[in-house]
Amino acid sequence: MKARIYLEKSGPQDFDSFSTLTGNELVMAKITERPLSEEEARKKFSSLLRNNQGHPALGSFKVLEDPGDRFLGFAKLELAEEKADEAELGFMLLPEVWGKGFGNEIARLLLEVARSVPQLKRVYAIIDPDNQASRKILINNAFISEELTTIDGLPAEILARSV
Repeated sequence: MKARIYLEKSGPQDFDSFSTLTGNELVMAKITERPLSEEEARKKFSSLLRNNQGHPALGSFKVLEDPGDRFLGFAKLELAEEKADEAELGFMLLPEVWGKGFGNEIARLLLEVARSVPQLKRVYAIIDPDNQASRKILINNAFISEELTTIDGLPAEILARSV
């Protein structure tokens, strides 16, 4: 089956799209429980761009629809700060494309990327435990729930799988 999407590494020109997502109350409800201010978004985006320089295959990506190059959201596969053989998988999509299978396609594409990086042994994701849509996507891609916790004062569930 031909993929409906492709991933393109994020660059400085993508801030407006990033800000649109991080400023959206619906998108951020299950991430930070509130939209980010422009200043917070700029700080996070700068960090994202620095992280993109660390590894040619890993980092943050725009999610684009094929054909047509329509922007759908952002995805990430970032090396864990504490362990060089682990990466965090994540994504956020425009609300108008929720429930259309794009999250599952993103997870599959990012897992393909992870398998192409020999050093990676494990991929994990951190979600809001109430985000059943993201949980379902991860479970369907062989992730296993490892821990319910809090991160930065917010409820979190960590799911992981081997690469």
